[in-house]
This record gives sequence, structure tokens and C-alpha cells, in this order.
Amino acid sequence: MEEQKLNINLTPEMAEGTFANLALIAHSSSEFVIDFARIMPGLKQASVKSRIILTPEHAKRLLYALQDNIAKYENQFGKIQIQGKPMPESTIPMSFGGGEA
Repeated sequence: MEEQKLNINLTPEMAEGTFANLALIAHSSSEFVIDFARIMPGLKQASVKSRIILTPEHAKRLLYALQDNIAKYENQFGKIQIQGKPMPESTIPMSFGGGEA
């Protein structure tokens, strides 16, 4: 079987990207919702910049792709250091508007 190539359109506006320093993840039996947000120092409210909704299968594919890319990054540039301990979701001190997915 011949492999088909996928053409992906990337508009100039989308190519600029959006900075996010927080990701909030919720799930139901049929989907994962990832909100990418930005929180500024000294403020008590984060602003959601993008929401991505994935099927459970695609969420797992994203996990594998991130693991693979992080391993490649660390092989090239060295281990990524995380300052402090990652916070468990239950201790994030902010409200998550919109309810559960």
C-alpha cells in the first residue's frame, strides 16, 4: 500500500503561536479537554488562550509524541529541570470555569 502524505495548512497568524504557562486537563468517558492558559505574576486569575478537545486515543498518541520529543530534546540539549515539585491537580489554587468535560 502506498503511503499518502498529509498537507497541513498553517496560517501566518497560527504560525506565530500563543504563549501558555499553564495547562488544565479534564476528561470524560469520551474526550479529554486541555485548556492552555497564561497566568501572570501577581495575578490570581489565569486566562485560557486555547482549548483542545481530543478523543482518548488521540490524547494517548499526544502523550507518546510528547514523551518521544522530550527524550530527543534531552538527548540534544540535556535534561529538563523542573523547579520545585509539580503540584497535584487537587491543590491548584484557582477556579476552573466551565465545569468538567
